Amino acid sequence: MKRFTLIITLAIGLLYQQCQQQQEKKEVENKFHIPIEYFTLDNGLKVILSQDTTTPTVVVAVYYNIGFRIEPKDRTGFAHLFEHMMFQGSENLGKMEFVNLVQKNGGILNGSTRFDFTNYFEVVPAHKLETMLWAEADRMKGLAITQENLSNQQGVVMNEVKVNVLNQPYGGFPWLDMPQYANENWYNAHNFYGDLEDLEAASLDDVQEFFKTYYAPNNAALAIVGDFETDAAKQWVSQYFAGIPSVKLPEKPDIAEPVQTEEKRFTKDDPLANRPAMAIAYHMPAKNTDEYYAMGLIDQVLLQGDNSLLYQELVKRQGYTSDVNGSINYLGNMFNYNGPMLWMFDFTYDQGIEKDSLLASVDSVFGRLATEGVTREQLDMAMIKLRSSFYDELGTYFGVGKADLLCTFALFDDDPSKINHIEEHFARVTPELINKTIKEYLVPEHRTILFVNPLAGEAAR
Repeated sequence: MKRFTLIITLAIGLLYQQCQQQQEKKEVENKFHIPIEYFTLDNGLKVILSQDTTTPTVVVAVYYNIGFRIEPKDRTGFAHLFEHMMFQGSENLGKMEFVNLVQKNGGILNGSTRFDFTNYFEVVPAHKLETMLWAEADRMKGLAITQENLSNQQGVVMNEVKVNVLNQPYGGFPWLDMPQYANENWYNAHNFYGDLEDLEAASLDDVQEFFKTYYAPNNAALAIVGDFETDAAKQWVSQYFAGIPSVKLPEKPDIAEPVQTEEKRFTKDDPLANRPAMAIAYHMPAKNTDEYYAMGLIDQVLLQGDNSLLYQELVKRQGYTSDVNGSINYLGNMFNYNGPMLWMFDFTYDQGIEKDSLLASVDSVFGRLATEGVTREQLDMAMIKLRSSFYDELGTYFGVGKADLLCTFALFDDDPSKINHIEEHFARVTPELINKTIKEYLVPEHRTILFVNPLAGEAAR
């Protein structure tokens, strides 16, 4: 009988072990993982390959480690101006031929300038990968920098500033305005869209020097995401990019931001706005710290979605506004920047509502959060929302969102594999850490409040 019992016990133990192994195998298979191959060419170009055969398309993204933040002091808006110059022709492609090349092959393209990088990307049918690599390498080797092209793009950018900011109600509010009010260091606090006189004063020599200084392979990252053969992609990258010489990069300026010790309030007159508006900004913890990841979840609790605390208070309970907008990094996401950053939110409201009443409602939300803390249930819901947002980001534009994170992690951290560990960092955040972060960072002395005074609305009244 004892022997029979022993056999049964061993059988149950073996069955349990097999079940455990199957469960562990299933968890490994289901674990989020983006395939990455990362290497650096001899000239310093960082290359990231990530295969995804879901659709027969491929993304080619080139990110240069130069953005608004460190553009020349007497040339505000210069990084953005140069983004436009990159579409004006190169050694083997005439004016607008790069754009035509992509579009006539059934692709889409774009470029943008952010705080810490300027990026260019194309999404094309998979069999056009080599063509896009050749074209991107062609303009990295040398642009058609002519006075005609410069003058033309100066006019385009100056018109863009007028249309998007100067002649638009709430133009620049708060994404362009708030950094200038909340920050002290010029690199974080200047008009990065560009003062018209600075844009007009840019010379041909300025443009040529800027290109030589920053648009070099050792200041760039290249990501290829999609349906491609790895060996062929490596061969083409080497063939078209390896011969481009590296340059001596200038020393990075000090972009550190001093600690804010008292609340700041400002009012901006807007001749075109018909309703008042308010924006509130807090300085973010340093990137990649525990508190930084905690702020990512606090953002979800306070701001993101109809169940967020600020939405519930300002929209549902008080009816002060119809929506509350906000995030970490208004010009991207909480991962693709590399310096001081603001967490902020904004909303418009009706004439006649007292500012003190609005601020009292906002303070009541922050006060309750500081006193009562975040519950485990709130934290779990925040994690679900953050994970959903993260996956949405990765799927943007047929994989452009994925290429964005791969390039920025390569540029800023020399580690694109960070993309596979994002959730792990957030999973380690505890309610205790969140409550500590709230009490340390979300306090009145660390915030800046910007009011919009609607002159059009006043005139109508």
